[in-house]
Amino acid sequence: MNKKIIAFPHLANYHVPIEYLLKHLIDCEVMKVPPITKRTIDLGSKYSPEFVCMPFKYNLGNFIEALELGANVLMQAGGGCRYGYYAEVQKQILEDLGYNFEFYALVESDKIAIMTIYKVLKSLNPKLKMFKYLYYLAITFKMIHYMDKIDVYIRKNIGFEVISNSFDNLLKEMLKEFSKTKGFFHLAKIYRKYFRLFRKIEINKPKKVLKIGIIGELYDIMEPFSNHNLEKMLAKMNVEINRYTNVTYLVITKRFKIKKMLKTCGKYCKYPIGADGMDNVANAITLALEGYDGLIHIKPFGCTPEIGAMHILNKVSEDYKIPILYFTFDAQTSIEGIRTRLEAFYDMIKMRRSK
Repeated sequence: MNKKIIAFPHLANYHVPIEYLLKHLIDCEVMKVPPITKRTIDLGSKYSPEFVCMPFKYNLGNFIEALELGANVLMQAGGGCRYGYYAEVQKQILEDLGYNFEFYALVESDKIAIMTIYKVLKSLNPKLKMFKYLYYLAITFKMIHYMDKIDVYIRKNIGFEVISNSFDNLLKEMLKEFSKTKGFFHLAKIYRKYFRLFRKIEINKPKKVLKIGIIGELYDIMEPFSNHNLEKMLAKMNVEINRYTNVTYLVITKRFKIKKMLKTCGKYCKYPIGADGMDNVANAITLALEGYDGLIHIKPFGCTPEIGAMHILNKVSEDYKIPILYFTFDAQTSIEGIRTRLEAFYDMIKMRRSK
């Protein structure tokens, strides 16, 4: 095999910290996988088993497009539900299609483990030392944490920006600077700079705004293309948006909140129901208690944990008097259908607020 060219699937803007980590730890070219398009999902759907979930198909489409562009090393970090078993299936499909590549799954016992990642990277760079690995891994996690904190602020305020695209344009600038981070202090300096700049963006936000919380399956929540930029559509309706699911939560904070979440939803869940099912029940209750006007639950077609959670969420909606709108996404989902249902949901919660 010639020079190793490494690629990994898209997930929102998280390619920035992942590219940063790989470029500093391994002597491989890190490919910028093309943004997700309709062709991505068409390719993934064409070669996937019919009833696998949509994240599988999106990732498979990403892999095929990367291989077409010359990638020969693929990484997959799926886990948390049956997706943790999909790496072998994706590898076999791609081999059957005639591609020649190396494939690495960054999961161990259905969880992403620090030592597993180190072993994979060391196989790609035998000279890699543990100290260097831990140093850049820590910077990467800190970068992700900063990104997620900024995203929370953007979500709450982007619907009220006075000049269109102010938040999006500044975010692109910040991510470009993050990719050139020279160390912890430099990263913190960049973050503080942009935190101040985001605060300076002019917004026209009333004191009492409609607030909607988003819950559901992690991939469909975090990858804008897979949910047809649902958050952008809500922002245009002048809505404050909140969601708890991000990489910081999934990788770091979730493990410390499981007992608290079980206590919160103890009336409905006696134990975790798989993936983010229990989390979404607990988050729905928390958002209802915080006075949110409505919830939107999104999932890919065939997501078993979220199907189980939906029955419980109906009861939560009834008990806490908070409306929930459900979206299930697949390759045939129409953006016009989404927009129509969102507009109707918005009108309904606005009417409830006025009463």
